[in-house]
Amino acid sequence: MDELRWNFRLYLHLLSANLRSQMQYRLSFWMDFLATLLGNGIGIFTLALVLSRFGNIAGWTIGEVALLAGMAETSFALMDMICSGIDPDYFSPMVRLGRLDQYLLRPVNLMVQLFGSRFLLRRLGRISEGLLVLTAAFLLTDIQWTVGKILFIPVVILSQVVSMGALFLIGSTITFWTVERIEAMNMLTYGGVELMTYPMSIYPGWILRVFTYIVPMIFLNYYPALFILGKPDPLGFPAFAPFLAPFVAIGMGTAALLFWSFGLKHYQSTGT
Repeated sequence: MDELRWNFRLYLHLLSANLRSQMQYRLSFWMDFLATLLGNGIGIFTLALVLSRFGNIAGWTIGEVALLAGMAETSFALMDMICSGIDPDYFSPMVRLGRLDQYLLRPVNLMVQLFGSRFLLRRLGRISEGLLVLTAAFLLTDIQWTVGKILFIPVVILSQVVSMGALFLIGSTITFWTVERIEAMNMLTYGGVELMTYPMSIYPGWILRVFTYIVPMIFLNYYPALFILGKPDPLGFPAFAPFLAPFVAIGMGTAALLFWSFGLKHYQSTGT
């Protein structure tokens, strides 16, 4: 317990230093914030234009799709801000250039160092965009709110943060052997967010099987949205399917940590 408390305090110190360094140039920060907000907002605006022209997609109205997009965007942006230290795009150069060896030589928990070394405050722009889309979804849909649904939304978002962070960690662990990051992981992370923005019922069978039984993202956004909106399930899964998100997060998080531990034990420096 003392070690856990010490690691947490150290992380807060590293985080504080990281945030202070990012806020040294306020104009640069606000420009990044606006660029991120507008850049991601254009994609959502384009989707809204398409839906306004055709009315719906597979029976999902613009407000209902906005719920999917808002939860996915908010969750991914939160994860990308908090877990940027284990982003494979950032981590693989550390392995290739030998900087990871410096981290390993320090008498400090490696995870604390990685999470404390990089915290992208500019991701607040994408978080804000996701929350705006989520607010629009609430205004455009006639959701029959209950206490359970209100409490369930933060659980869904947290589950997505953990699950997508697990994919980041798996991608970084793979670089212990490959040195360079592999694009397939970007397909699962960045591509997975794009996939969760739309109703899963529109995808062909093989994609549904991959994202149901291999990387179970279908239970992270689509099924919780069905529950919140009160929509019927066109895929015929059991009635408990909408509530699997936290269990998927625990499973993916545990698998990622075990794989990370295995990779770290077998890590060999590049000698750079």
